[in-house]
Amino acid sequence: MRIIVPMAGMGKRMRPHTLTVPKPLIPIAGKPIVQRLVEDIAKVCGEPVQEVAFIIGRFGAEVEKSLLQIAESVGAKGTIHYQDEPLGTAHAILCAQSALTGPVVVAFADTLFKADFTLDSSVPGTIWVQKVDDPKPFGVVKLNEQGQITDFVEKPQEFVSDLAIIGIYYFQDGEYLRSELQYLLDNNIMDKGEYQLTNALENMKNKGTTFVPGRVTEWLDCGNKDATVFTNQRYLEYLQERGENLVSDSAKVTNSVLIPPVYIGEGAVITDSVVGPHVSLGNQSNVRGSVVSNSIVQQSATVQHANVTNSMIGNFATVTGTPDDLSLGDYNTLRV
Repeated sequence: MRIIVPMAGMGKRMRPHTLTVPKPLIPIAGKPIVQRLVEDIAKVCGEPVQEVAFIIGRFGAEVEKSLLQIAESVGAKGTIHYQDEPLGTAHAILCAQSALTGPVVVAFADTLFKADFTLDSSVPGTIWVQKVDDPKPFGVVKLNEQGQITDFVEKPQEFVSDLAIIGIYYFQDGEYLRSELQYLLDNNIMDKGEYQLTNALENMKNKGTTFVPGRVTEWLDCGNKDATVFTNQRYLEYLQERGENLVSDSAKVTNSVLIPPVYIGEGAVITDSVVGPHVSLGNQSNVRGSVVSNSIVQQSATVQHANVTNSMIGNFATVTGTPDDLSLGDYNTLRV
């Protein structure tokens, strides 16, 4: 089994946090989004993962090293592939064409999920979906009476289905997928100026490939600040249910209250404060005289004499005073 992770996008909706790191490396409950994603997929695959192929922009050597370590953490070989132009989902996947062999899972790195199943590798293709209240912003699928996918509809303005595609796909035959993606590029078949994976799926379906929906217990989006903070909240609850220890032994907590679930990283210092619920504090972070709830505070950040909620505070950032809802990038200082 191979996992292919397209993650070359600029993450503009997550700025300022993506000015210094790619969005998939932003932490959720102490681990990068993409690491959580790869680990969760590895758990449901039901067989060893041989390779994790990351499709990225020119993010630099440190990012690439981190990604290779993520692959190693699930016992797989990591490979790096580049998408230098934003030409769509089909083009992105094809940038890792050497990994398109045998069974593959394609997972776009801006989503997490909660699931309690094992992947059925006997079917030709599985597309993970989730019911949504408003399907207009999503690609959706229609099903027949046998529960098989009959249609792929991109961002329907009239109701056709409420089963949204969450961005995770299984293909039994990676070579077949590669040939269908290459067909789009060779014949310049584009939708809204980009080569779209849904066009390849439609072609494969028309040739007789059976796709079935995969259902997840919960779909967690990381598309913008508020969504990412909510995902951190739900993921902390999920980890707490699993009985994981989320407070580092090296953290120093003095005259303070922790309201679980919280993640407290290595070397974090909390003094005269209330932290939680639903807070992730990165390694070496420092909270003094503050109340912090429902927030992500990244590595080596400082919060002092502040009341912070529904916030993301970047690496090495400093907040002093009484702001409430924040989105503060790396190395910034805010005093009120």
